[in-house]
Amino acid sequence: MNPIFLVGYMGSGKSTIGRLLAANLHFQFIDLDAWIENRFHKTIRELFAEYGETKFREMEHKGLEELSAFRDVVVATGGGAACYHQNMEWMNAHGVTIYLAASVEILVGRLSAAKAKRPLVSDKSDADLESFITESLHRREPFYRQAHLVVDSTSDAAEVLTARIVEEINRVSKDTD
Repeated sequence: MNPIFLVGYMGSGKSTIGRLLAANLHFQFIDLDAWIENRFHKTIRELFAEYGETKFREMEHKGLEELSAFRDVVVATGGGAACYHQNMEWMNAHGVTIYLAASVEILVGRLSAAKAKRPLVSDKSDADLESFITESLHRREPFYRQAHLVVDSTSDAAEVLTARIVEEINRVSKDTD
């Protein structure tokens, strides 16, 4: 099967759901950010600092191009990956895309608890965090919504959500046979 690409804002559950989905489908799980870090032997933070966002987004695009040739993989993309270099069009053409949608309130709660691991929000107060998420989600959502499937990632347990996604993937793949 062509790759399954998970898109959505940081904290939407791409890595958690991606691992469960890959295990359920007997696919390999690939985190795009980790894949880039391994390839360049630097953290995302170091790549941004050394090369800037423009060059990082080019690296990210090249990574998506390479990963789109893989079969039986679930790829969790970075939160901004869908928004640059026509990446949504690329992923839609080469695999199944799933947008894990989450409300600003849920994202604030999840990211507030994990700020230390998230360089983009590590220095923000909770009030600033909510404003930051609201503004950036507003800019990114038109890209995310181009996904083949849009799934609310806030209301169900990860296992229940994964089972729903598997049902949808099976339905979509039968419709395209």
